[in-house]
Amino acid sequence: MKLGLQLGYWPAQPPTDAQEKVLAAERLGFDIVFTAESWGSDAFSPLAWWGASTSRIRLGTSIVQMSARTPTSTAMHALTMDHLSGGRMVLGLGLSGPQVVEGWYGQPFGRPLARTREYVDIVRQVLARQAPVSSDGPHFPLPYHGPNSVGLGKALRPITHPLRADLPIWLGSEGPKNVALTAEIADGWLPIYYSPKVGDMYKAWLAEGFSRPGARSTPARFEIATNCQVVITEDRRSALEAMRPMLAFYIGGMGAKEMNFHKNVFGRMGYEKEAEAIQDLFFEGRREEATAMVPLEMVADISLVGTADQIRAELPMWEEAGVTMLVIGAKDITEMQRVAEVILG
Repeated sequence: MKLGLQLGYWPAQPPTDAQEKVLAAERLGFDIVFTAESWGSDAFSPLAWWGASTSRIRLGTSIVQMSARTPTSTAMHALTMDHLSGGRMVLGLGLSGPQVVEGWYGQPFGRPLARTREYVDIVRQVLARQAPVSSDGPHFPLPYHGPNSVGLGKALRPITHPLRADLPIWLGSEGPKNVALTAEIADGWLPIYYSPKVGDMYKAWLAEGFSRPGARSTPARFEIATNCQVVITEDRRSALEAMRPMLAFYIGGMGAKEMNFHKNVFGRMGYEKEAEAIQDLFFEGRREEATAMVPLEMVADISLVGTADQIRAELPMWEEAGVTMLVIGAKDITEMQRVAEVILG
């Protein structure tokens, strides 16, 4: 089992301890450090700034939002970071949701699976640099000859030769069709929430993608790097209760009422009624009641919480469910060190 550090995206102000954590992660044997974006700070700039002081740890985006940049622009960012880091870049991509895609980026959300397939194909063309990059569309046509075109677009190769044509692309996906597509076209999966208790369900989704003609990867080479709260404590119940508010927010408010992918994730885990009730309360403005409705068992299903011995005993269940990496957040370096001692040995 490998460890990743999730720095996430910035709140109202930039974090003051991120550089210190990145250096500690490298020292403690973490495999990768991730940055993220939503509708504030971007993912690439902090990764380059903080990653410049490292020499071994991989540098990843979890996730870059596809609607934020054209696929060729994203490929330019990735190939640049890969050169600057000496081949340590991992490009994590994701769709986000319609509220963000259409409300913030001003892009259409429809046909997300087809858009993802086309986007990744163009990024891979840039990284391969075997021919001028082109795409028949319809989502990202290259060269562009649509409305307001002057008709002079030309298919181009990147000026800079990419360091690695096989730079890893991991996808953040949640639903069964999107996870199957991830197994087909990507090198890894970035689940936002993962429950090893339903590992067989995930394996079936992935198996569908692996079995498709031309699938890029195999289960043996594929990475599953899931977010997971790892809390070493003697007071398991209090730690689980402290995690309830954030889950209530994601289930209840991080998405439209009629289209909340995070809520659906927990429904597939077996908590459909609970997730529905949490969302209803959240939309009624009853946030404290929504938080109280989050079952502690549900929190425990997606986390590793307890004494060091309890966590070590539960870890094989995650490995057997296919997880290759736990991606953690940490309030300080002491917490990172304790987690590394338990998970990495």
